[in-house]
Amino acid sequence: MSAQRQISNLTFRSALQADRVQVPNGFLACREHVRVNVRIAKRSLTLSTGAYDRAAIMLAARSAADLHQRRYGSSRSEAMSVALKATWGLAQQARRSAAH
Repeated sequence: MSAQRQISNLTFRSALQADRVQVPNGFLACREHVRVNVRIAKRSLTLSTGAYDRAAIMLAARSAADLHQRRYGSSRSEAMSVALKATWGLAQQARRSAAH
């Protein structure tokens, strides 16, 4: 005899929503701020050897974190977390595009 399992619609929807990737508040604004600052400063987040320029990444993330902290009123650690995620994402994207 097989066991029968019933799932409610509410449980299904909440489980589906929990599986989605959560984007932190201000992530897109931080990413655009870093993208514009890199373009204006004409400084790449990667080196010519293909390695990451960690000084440039930290500088860009710090300025984006300042903006995030002023705009959203978050703590410094939250702002740096969002800014570093955005900056490293752009650095990885730049590295992949340079490889091709």
